[in-house]
Amino acid sequence: MFSSSQEELCALNKEPVKYGELVVLGYNGSLPNGDRGRRKSRFALYKRSRASGVKPSSVHVVSTPQTSKAVSSKGHHSISYTLSRTQTVVVEYIHDRDTDMFQVGRSTESPIDFVVTDTISGNQNSDETQITQSTISRFACRIVCDRNPPYTARIFAAGFDSSKNIFLGEKAAKWKNPDGHMDGLTTNGVLVMHPKGGFTEESKPGVWREISVCGDVYTLRETRSAQHRGKLVENETNVLQDGSLIDLCGATLLWRTADGLLHSPTQKHIEALRQEINAARPQCPVGFNTLAFPSMTRKDVVKKKDVEEKQPWAYLSCGHVHGYHNWGHRSDAEVNERECPMCRTVGRYVPLWLGCEAGFYVDAGPPTHAFTPCGHVCSEKTAKYWAQIPLPHGTHAFHAACPFCATQLTGDNCVKLIFQGPID
Repeated sequence: MFSSSQEELCALNKEPVKYGELVVLGYNGSLPNGDRGRRKSRFALYKRSRASGVKPSSVHVVSTPQTSKAVSSKGHHSISYTLSRTQTVVVEYIHDRDTDMFQVGRSTESPIDFVVTDTISGNQNSDETQITQSTISRFACRIVCDRNPPYTARIFAAGFDSSKNIFLGEKAAKWKNPDGHMDGLTTNGVLVMHPKGGFTEESKPGVWREISVCGDVYTLRETRSAQHRGKLVENETNVLQDGSLIDLCGATLLWRTADGLLHSPTQKHIEALRQEINAARPQCPVGFNTLAFPSMTRKDVVKKKDVEEKQPWAYLSCGHVHGYHNWGHRSDAEVNERECPMCRTVGRYVPLWLGCEAGFYVDAGPPTHAFTPCGHVCSEKTAKYWAQIPLPHGTHAFHAACPFCATQLTGDNCVKLIFQGPID
């Protein structure tokens, strides 16, 4: 599971160098309707056969939209900053042989490498659950990776469209920096949070910042789409690190470096933990029937009969694990609340589901804790890590959420599970 260097691994296997992976929060290993093409819950960034990066070159100040179009349609990439109806600054970009560029956004047009749509909390994304109006930009952001070690990845707001252009209109927040170069922000912004101490069980949440079109770091605006930018944070950069979170106002992505993934549990490891916990034959302390977590391949298609018979359920106020039963309702309690027959604690009673997305785990510990109120199960350190991370919600709110389904956490955010072993 562990390796000292991904360069050595790639050289041995003759595989392309992997820069890292983007994992969408709120999905437990795949999209509800399956991963399809460029739309999936996890996207790996590999070194391209030919460099695809671009870098700023010449700057033109033009007076009419027609002139601006002529400048930006030479086959080169360009960013246009509209200052007024009579003045636009066009920055041309030329090929950069030292970097690869990857673009993320809602658009399904060819310049987008990774298509991202709005995440609905509770993992209820389906064809029937349509977002009426998405807040994710069609060309949301771009990630530029150095083609040479240490393969540094940097994030920039906005992506180039099919015409290789980025247009910042009159209403967009934009400005000229003291050194003379233009910069701006996208409508709803691209926010980034780098955890303190990397992506480990000891990590602490960092501060959420906004990234500009040119990759500078700013404090957050008053609201997500406010006209005025925050303050420049000069001692921070747009370099992504293992565990960095990228929020696109509708979906949040986790960046995992290739080396970070080499030191993380894999899908096979999580499956082994599932089999291990099932092999211990945990029992319902009341019905004495053996409980079992469903396999990863069957977790989305488990029959209701199997759910009732073998699915572990838990009282989230105390952590006692039971099989399914239809009693314990209290007239003075909420609809989904029951009284635990073991300790008489009243609380939510939910089915338990193993967290299957390995990219969210900070360690390879056994699945002992469940998020509240959704019931997704993972290691103690992983549960406690995500329970302390404030994720953007709406235009200016933040709250902790389950990484496997995006449900807002409540109460103590997670609970230690109490399994009963077989009585024989």
